[in-house]
Amino acid sequence: MAEFQEVLKQSALHPKPAGLCLQYGTAGFRTNAKQLDHIMFRMGMLATLRSKKTQATIGVMVTASHNPEEDNGVKLVDPMGEMLTPAWEDYATQLANAEQDDLARAVKEVIQKEAIDMSREANVFVGKDTRSSSPALSQAVIDGVSALGGHTPLHGLVSEHKGLCSTHQKYDQKHLCVDGANGIGALKVREMEHHLQKGLQISLFNDGSKGKLNHQCGADFVKVQQKPPADIEINPGERCCSFDGDADRIVYYYTDSDGRFHLLDGDKIATLISTFLKELLTQAGLDLNIAVVQTAYANGSSTLYLENTMKVIVKCTKTGVKHLHHEAQKFDIGVYFEANGHGTVLFSQAAVEKIQQLAEDANSDDTKKRAALLLQSTVNVINQTVGDAISDMLLIEAILAVRGMTVQQWDAMYTDLPNRQLKVKVSDRRVIDTTDAERRAVSPAGLQDAIDSLVKKYRQARSFVRPSGTEDVVRVYAEAETQESADALAHEVSLAVYRLAGGVGDEPKPLQ
Repeated sequence: MAEFQEVLKQSALHPKPAGLCLQYGTAGFRTNAKQLDHIMFRMGMLATLRSKKTQATIGVMVTASHNPEEDNGVKLVDPMGEMLTPAWEDYATQLANAEQDDLARAVKEVIQKEAIDMSREANVFVGKDTRSSSPALSQAVIDGVSALGGHTPLHGLVSEHKGLCSTHQKYDQKHLCVDGANGIGALKVREMEHHLQKGLQISLFNDGSKGKLNHQCGADFVKVQQKPPADIEINPGERCCSFDGDADRIVYYYTDSDGRFHLLDGDKIATLISTFLKELLTQAGLDLNIAVVQTAYANGSSTLYLENTMKVIVKCTKTGVKHLHHEAQKFDIGVYFEANGHGTVLFSQAAVEKIQQLAEDANSDDTKKRAALLLQSTVNVINQTVGDAISDMLLIEAILAVRGMTVQQWDAMYTDLPNRQLKVKVSDRRVIDTTDAERRAVSPAGLQDAIDSLVKKYRQARSFVRPSGTEDVVRVYAEAETQESADALAHEVSLAVYRLAGGVGDEPKPLQ
């Protein structure tokens, strides 16, 4: 087959370092950019095969999200914005790790297993972030697409927002500090600022003109360090938000008059959005179900507030956006955000049609019509395909404006339970197996019983453990009524993991 001659020819220009093995995970491939040239070429080929199989356009995104500037990565995106299916994730790993002289066979194997008609057209959209390594790595993807006869009709810097929420134009000007993480989101916020002047005044920091991507800035830095980005002075009570480098995560924060830092993470964002939508549905008289989808990492206070106070359905899934997205699709309106600020809102087609009918109904009263129009604006402003920090920001700002709510009032909807996350090194993470959306351990024997006994010692406590997806460590989460209790519980559960699951190195020490 002629295309395999081209594969051999082109792959020689993108050689695989001998012995290097990487695994395609939730974030795709992600590592130091110097190790990725061959990966990019091979993912270009895989995207072409996927396009021929689905007879639709496939996306390839070159980014490492919140990782340091020297890293990069690649993720494939299915036609409707979904992540790859598990079988194709396995193909990605197999192609990436095939040695040079075995690559053609690995490609043929995918073609045969999936019964792909190689005469079909293939279109692949390639996007990249602002890292210095991204142009060359994107070209390697394009080379891979070309090697199997695919086309790349669109490639370039990606982060687009359509349909600015009309509600912004109806309220007094508000001020927002935006940390663009020196990434792609900063460029797009700068482009769109003039569209928002009537409703939102933005002060943009870390706009990419100086400073490194994600270095002491961005959503991950702010969440992990529990402080504002470096070298940014914010006034007490001033509303701020941070994107990550590829603008798919967002967190909000402010400092109070005592200088104390307050973070409003993905749990708080999901609560703000879902309660707003629930109120609008009630006002509109629309019989649509709405659910919030969380992972085990969601703060217990947010779950209790949503279930007990707002009477919103809450579902819990395994960690990973693909699990959250899939569960959210089961409802008329599904809201999901990971605690790190990555998430969106999904509307079923039936929900969109009902909202539109009510908005256009000349006989509906003013209250119902206003609620329907606000729901319609929400559908227009949110990016339902994938986490999009800019559209999330616009929706949050619109909700605060419509409600006349300050960031402090938003923060006060509920108080987070103190929590602690720890890691325990083990000889083999696979000894840990979990169930109930990763909230309970089924192996090794005795571990869950030990965790249950420890949790009973503390008020408002819970804890769970789960294996890392990338390294031989077990992640421990604990929360309780006080920080001291959360810290003590996390340490005691870490000891149980160390002793029952093959811990290596020194025993976990109590937190100071």
